[in-house]
Amino acid sequence: MHSVEVLGLLAATALPLVSAHGYLENAIIGGKTVFVGSPNWMYPGQNPAQQPGWYAYNQDDGFVSPSSYQNPDIVCHKNATPGNSYLTLTAGTTIGLQWNTWPDGHHGDVLNQMAAVSGDFSTIDKTALNFFAVELDGWHSGSNPGLWATDTLIANNFTGMLTIPANLAPGNYVLRHEIISLHAANNAGGAQNYPMCVNVKVVSSGTATPCAGGADCRVGEKLYNAADPGINFNLYQSFNSYVTPGPAVWSELPSATHRAYRINS
Repeated sequence: MHSVEVLGLLAATALPLVSAHGYLENAIIGGKTVFVGSPNWMYPGQNPAQQPGWYAYNQDDGFVSPSSYQNPDIVCHKNATPGNSYLTLTAGTTIGLQWNTWPDGHHGDVLNQMAAVSGDFSTIDKTALNFFAVELDGWHSGSNPGLWATDTLIANNFTGMLTIPANLAPGNYVLRHEIISLHAANNAGGAQNYPMCVNVKVVSSGTATPCAGGADCRVGEKLYNAADPGINFNLYQSFNSYVTPGPAVWSELPSATHRAYRINS
C-alpha cells in the first residue's frame, strides 16, 4: 500500500455513471487534484483502481437509508472495503473534497469524521472504527428549504473544505466524509446517507488522541438513529433551528478549524 500524490490515469479513463446523485471523486491538496475513488471499479473487465477511497457497491450512486443505520453499510457505504492506497496529509492542512456532481434539490449536511487505525489499512475491521467529528456543516440560514452545506458545496465546484486538526497525533486514520440529504426526510426513514471513506496517513508533531481524551466517539453502527431530530426533519416548512446529527465536534480542536453548524437559531 502506498501514498497517492497526483491524479492518475485511472481517474481520467474510468467509465462514467449516469445518476442523479454523486460520489467523492477527488481531493485537492496543495493545489493538486488527487484521485480518491470511483464506483466504476467493478465494471466488467475493470481491475480495481489504485485508490485511497474505499471500494463499495454503490455503482448506482445510491444511498444508505435509516433502516440500515445498525448495519455495517452505514460505516463506509454498501459492502465497503478499504482502498489499496492512502493520502498523506500534514496536520493543520486544509484540503478540498470534491464530488463528481451533486443535485441542486438534495439539501442537507456535509460531515467529516475521523477514526484512528491500529496497524495497516488492509487489516481494518470497519465495525470497530471509532469515529470522532472533525467538522460539521449543515443548515446555514433561512427555511423552506433554506441555505444548506450542500448548496455551498455545489457553488464551490462540488467541493467541501476540511482542515486536518493541527494537534492530532500522527498515524493512520480513516476519514469518513458524508452527505446526508434531507429532501425526503419529512417522511420517517426518508433521509439519504452517502458515506465515503478514505485512507489517510497524518504527518504531525501533535499528540492529541480524541477518543482517549473525552471526544464523542462512536462506532459506525451507533452514529445515528432514525428518530434523531436532524434525521427525521422537514426542511420544507418554516424553522429557525436545526441539530446536525451524529457526534459533536471534538471540543479540543484548534478554534481556527472549529467550523460547526450543529445548532442554529
